[in-house]
Amino acid sequence: MTRPAIARIALNRPLRRLFDYLIPDSLELAPGQRVTVPFGRQTLTGLVVEIGVEPPPGVNLKAIKGTLEAWPALPDNTFNLLTWASDYYQHPLGECLFTALPPALRRGRPAQEKADESWHPAATEAVLPANAHRQVALFNAIKESPGISSSALVKSGFSRAQIRNLQQKDLITEGAKAITAPATKDLPAPTLSAAQQAASAQMPEHTHEFSAILLYGITGSGKTELYLHYLKTHLNANEQALVLVPEINLTPQTLARFRRYFGNRIQVWHSALNDGERLSTWLKIRNGEPVILIGTRSAVLLPFSHLRTIIVDEEHDSSYKQGEGFRYSGRDVAVYRAHLNRCPVILGSATPSLESWHNAQQGKYQLIRLEERAGNAKPPQLELLDIRSRPLEAGLSRPTLNSIKETLARGEQALVFVNRRGFAPVMMCFDCGHLEECPRCDTRLTYHRRDHAMRCHHCDFQMAASHTCPKCQSENYKPVGQGTERTEDTLAEQFPDTPIVRVDRDSTQRKGSIQAILKRVNTGEPCILVGTQMLAKGHDFPNVTLVCVVNADGGLFSVDFRAPEQMIQTLLQVSGRAGRGDKPGKVLIQTCHSDHPLLINLCQGNYAAIADQLLAERETGALPPYRAMAIVRAEADTMQNSLQLLDTLKPMAQSPGIEIWGPLPAVIARKADRHRAQLILCSDSRGHLNRVLTQLCQYLDQARLSSSTRWVVDVDPQETG
Repeated sequence: MTRPAIARIALNRPLRRLFDYLIPDSLELAPGQRVTVPFGRQTLTGLVVEIGVEPPPGVNLKAIKGTLEAWPALPDNTFNLLTWASDYYQHPLGECLFTALPPALRRGRPAQEKADESWHPAATEAVLPANAHRQVALFNAIKESPGISSSALVKSGFSRAQIRNLQQKDLITEGAKAITAPATKDLPAPTLSAAQQAASAQMPEHTHEFSAILLYGITGSGKTELYLHYLKTHLNANEQALVLVPEINLTPQTLARFRRYFGNRIQVWHSALNDGERLSTWLKIRNGEPVILIGTRSAVLLPFSHLRTIIVDEEHDSSYKQGEGFRYSGRDVAVYRAHLNRCPVILGSATPSLESWHNAQQGKYQLIRLEERAGNAKPPQLELLDIRSRPLEAGLSRPTLNSIKETLARGEQALVFVNRRGFAPVMMCFDCGHLEECPRCDTRLTYHRRDHAMRCHHCDFQMAASHTCPKCQSENYKPVGQGTERTEDTLAEQFPDTPIVRVDRDSTQRKGSIQAILKRVNTGEPCILVGTQMLAKGHDFPNVTLVCVVNADGGLFSVDFRAPEQMIQTLLQVSGRAGRGDKPGKVLIQTCHSDHPLLINLCQGNYAAIADQLLAERETGALPPYRAMAIVRAEADTMQNSLQLLDTLKPMAQSPGIEIWGPLPAVIARKADRHRAQLILCSDSRGHLNRVLTQLCQYLDQARLSSSTRWVVDVDPQETG
């Protein structure tokens, strides 16, 4: 009697276990294939992990109901990548595997695109009202590209309602075959400067061998041109490439430049795409089409089959680390993916992470330097402005305001960096001392004057703002500190005839708003940009010649050991927005600690020296990257319950070579009415730390915890508070 064939299936559930099912004789399965399986009273979509499993004794297994495709949704290299990531980041395999699928496929939808309508101009003469500009533009677009699809028209800015309107007027007819978009002519490889050519000559010659390159290029040195040139000269017409960016909606200029050089090969991947767009892009990648994908961190998990180059732009950016659920680092996964795919990975930044800088010093990464700005542009002049004992107007000193005035008088643009959104970070009563705090978090509410609201930027709690103190009813109830809104108002009062452009999460919520802002700034007309870190992410403003940093001291005295690194990176990145054209740039950094060694070194503009200094401090303190680190976080309805769980785990984690800190409350101990604590584990051996974490996870999986208690493991944490 032959033994029944059994498959081990992963489900999209937060369970650290797999499920065994009988394989019907009619089915042929492969790892990575999607199947439907009974699960309780439900039918779920699963992914095959293993075939030929030994049947468990004394258990009656249910049978797989069927397959959703005859081919594996996840090819071998993607399957191996996600299996490694599940083990490394201590996250359930099922959830890791399903992260590589678009939402439609996770729900069991067929892996095929819906039929897309195509449109042709009708034989009749078009008669449209003269003021119907959008309908006229839509008709002309269809007339110029007969057979263009609805999705291509929507991507061009038209709505489906406008398309149906033209159809109802019998001005267009639906055709049989859709074309996705008019053909785009792509350009030859960009011409490189002498410095760029020297850097390009050091790039890997072969795209079929693994190599890791750290491209250290100062702001404005033309790293994007180097990426474009490398792909143009090394990527074959039938091969795929991946370009990771921190936030794709903030870098439309980069996307436009890639499209100019590669035309319709460029596809995008980010969270703002709808289900249909994600499925369409996923299918192109899985089917091996010669796509060059520009995407955010999750793009590194997609099922490429002909991947030959990976580029991670702004590799230092904290956006590459997932902050909840499957807490992977897109940058680190990209390096391992390049190793599996035997292809080069290029990590580019003007301010490389200390981990990457350390790897380059150790010879694990090849270091390529690009330390000249492109064209005639020169690095900006950095100057510390001590604001101790100086009168301030909403955080701005008189020398700063005078510099802005002089910049505008020359017909140039200024950028004011304020790393807090809202009007003021706190409301305070100057009679009784009351501070408005969030009722759900251990933090204060931020005052947003535009909406007359008090908001928590941690749990999204909000309430109407009051003109009087809620505690003593005094009218001496005032905003304290400055945010982008307050700075915007102050500058509008000082410069009433100059446009003030605010760029933060609040001003860019609407679709297309960031593109409209960038278009306005790129006209070159005198204006003042006011914004948060969003302004530091790779934008190119040729007429910005002055950058003013309102408060540079935030990262100097933080409890987080990464804070000085992140502060220096942010300041250098935002400083790099100045003087990118032919005009010289200047950066004014307001500080109360102008004698601090870190800020003094910052003004030299030499990030390499600062990175070496910070690494020496990390080595002295036995901190990453010199040791591996992980945090076990717990949260419950009381702090006692959170600490009690971690106290139980601490003896289990104690092992030779493991140093344990805590348990201790998080910096924001209460967030959204949840009390948070953490246990920090450090080790010289990453493998040993991983084994200890595995034992802790196995215990926690089997422990009968209160329904209100949750836990998570964060490997290589970016925030230790």
